[in-house]
Amino acid sequence: MARSLERYPARVTTLAFLALVLVGGCALRLPICSVSGRLPISWLDALFTSTSAVCVTGLSVRSTVDDFSLIGQIVILSLIQLGGVGIMTFTSFIMLTLGGSVGLRQQALMSETLGSRGVTDVRKILRRVFAVSLSIEFLGAALLWIRFSFDMPWPRAGWYALFHSVSAFCNAGFGLWNDSLVGYRGDWLVNIVICGLVILGGLGFPVLLELLNQFRKSKRSAWLDLSLHSKLVLIGTFFLIVWGYTTLTILEWDNGLKNATASERILIPFFHSVICRTAGFNSIDLNDLTNASLFVSIILMAVGGAPCSTAGGVKTTTISLLVLNAIRRFQGFRTVSCFRKTIPQSTIERAAAATIVFFAIAALGCLFLMLIEQSGKSHRDQQDSFLDLLFEVVSALGTVGLSTGITPTLSSFGKIVIIVLMFLGRLGPVSVMIAMSRTRRPPKVEYAHEEPLFG
Repeated sequence: MARSLERYPARVTTLAFLALVLVGGCALRLPICSVSGRLPISWLDALFTSTSAVCVTGLSVRSTVDDFSLIGQIVILSLIQLGGVGIMTFTSFIMLTLGGSVGLRQQALMSETLGSRGVTDVRKILRRVFAVSLSIEFLGAALLWIRFSFDMPWPRAGWYALFHSVSAFCNAGFGLWNDSLVGYRGDWLVNIVICGLVILGGLGFPVLLELLNQFRKSKRSAWLDLSLHSKLVLIGTFFLIVWGYTTLTILEWDNGLKNATASERILIPFFHSVICRTAGFNSIDLNDLTNASLFVSIILMAVGGAPCSTAGGVKTTTISLLVLNAIRRFQGFRTVSCFRKTIPQSTIERAAAATIVFFAIAALGCLFLMLIEQSGKSHRDQQDSFLDLLFEVVSALGTVGLSTGITPTLSSFGKIVIIVLMFLGRLGPVSVMIAMSRTRRPPKVEYAHEEPLFG
């Protein structure tokens, strides 16, 4: 077992997150974590909430503010922070703080989860990750505290600000209002702060640390000095936000935005375009959106954020590589190049494999949910339930957390399917694909080449 973990360090991440989910579920099951007089938190609901928090998803079957006490909310926030930055990162930090050492296995694992390949100073990269994360979270909390203080007592406003700031940066989507942030859908400060936290959390630690270095240098050629990864992430993020905002504005102008104020017509589609790629907040009831808007949301949720970030999904760089590969192939080129850099074909192949795995799991998850939730019912009796199930599956697998409202109504087996999807969505790209890519098995026999027809 030990040798297996040495050879496949990504398995350590899987076991660590699984252990954290189980510990969190047991903690949330304690009476001290629930509100007296409310329906007791069942083992399944506690496990579901713990998985959603650790996997920074945001889907919930119980109200965070009504069913969980302050202690329970603190447990949920702790799970979000541990799951967002990474349980192995926290473990290594504690070991180093106490004077211990981090072995080669932990260093290999951190290089994959934090994108710090080639960095030998583990203490330095850990300090920078924690410093950047905590600085962003506390700055967001301070701004939200100022705004929330106008609506509630300042101690409560401080807790609400801290909870939503950490939840936003970790792209979790847990909130302390049952209608999420619908009450602040026209508030510029709240929308900008939450969206800013979500975007920064979704860029990933490699991009954040590189941008920080470029800011310190203050060079005019800062963009040229950025790595190819950072350029693809920044361009992909910008394009998805603009595309989502424009599309949703057009689709909802005479529907969801019909009775909105001027500020809300600007903020609601922008907020939704940013949030539905990775975090589970919402500033409009999703049931008020058209089916076309929900489908656009599914596309954004499937793409997700950047690698080595708190976001899920297929990832922006993965989609960018596939688009670049398609363009170059149609142009007749055999290699893929971008910004004067040639991308290895093996990287393109891994991007294609990761995309196939994501959508294959999504298809299976949808099939299982339909078998469980719609067994014995004809299509005529389902209305738009297929879209609801598809939305739920992609939201769980993409660790987004948005829902059309069917999450609490799922059966026990349906909740288990969502739990598995959230877990796979959080760890799939980091564990399964990395473990596969690190294991190279040359073929014993190479047969004659032959190309099948396609297209």
